[in-house]
Amino acid sequence: MNVTGTIESIMNHKPQEVWSVTPEATVYDAIAMMADKNVGALLVVRDGQLVGILSERDYTRKVMLRGKRSRETLVSEIMSTDLTTVDPKQPVDDCLRSMTQKRIRHLPVVKEGEICGVISIGDLVKHVISVQGA
Repeated sequence: MNVTGTIESIMNHKPQEVWSVTPEATVYDAIAMMADKNVGALLVVRDGQLVGILSERDYTRKVMLRGKRSRETLVSEIMSTDLTTVDPKQPVDDCLRSMTQKRIRHLPVVKEGEICGVISIGDLVKHVISVQGA
């Protein structure tokens, strides 16, 4: 599939908020924030630096299925730290390929070390549909 556009073109049509938690936050607080903000993942940031990502999948697999308590478990214990990030100038095709190969649904968008946002598989699918419908 050849999809035109860059991540930046998608980010320009999204709200600019970047939702994040610290590694020291409880999983309960992180999940409550996800529910409140209607997002499927949060960036984990320490001193302005991206150190991980926490997704609903992390919660399900690493807390619920293991019988842990979300109010007693820290984000640092379950966050994903093997991060794949994208640059705003990257082509949409590259991101779709990377997400499919690595089986991930959220990619932090980082430009020159600065966090710009998060792109989700849903954002990419909406873009593909809009391009194909044009």
